[in-house]
Amino acid sequence: MGIWQIKSKRKLTGGLITATVPKRKHSTGNNFLKVIIGENKTKVVRIKGGNVKVKAVAANTVNITDKKTGKTKNVGIEAVIENKANPHFIRQKLITKGAIVKTSVGNVRITSRPAQHGVVNGIVVE
Repeated sequence: MGIWQIKSKRKLTGGLITATVPKRKHSTGNNFLKVIIGENKTKVVRIKGGNVKVKAVAANTVNITDKKTGKTKNVGIEAVIENKANPHFIRQKLITKGAIVKTSVGNVRITSRPAQHGVVNGIVVE
């Protein structure tokens, strides 16, 4: 079933609203992509304009940037500790923006959107 990012055709009462514009290709959306902890795996998707978007499907490393020095290092992910997007994501080991993951360096908050950017970036949480 397709996902449309357009206004609903139904009122709160259940009545039908006549559509002012028809469905258009640019109004389509995509299903939620669950990025899990596992072997690094990406998926290439064609987007508007014939461009491509790289989406992460699974990741086992995170790029950690030190604010003070500006240096970046790649560290392995051990577990998901906290995820404010959904409490069930902790049990499912899903990585989203804002999730806090456990690494060898310490707890890291994810700052990128893995399902949109294709990489997992983060900063150390004190």
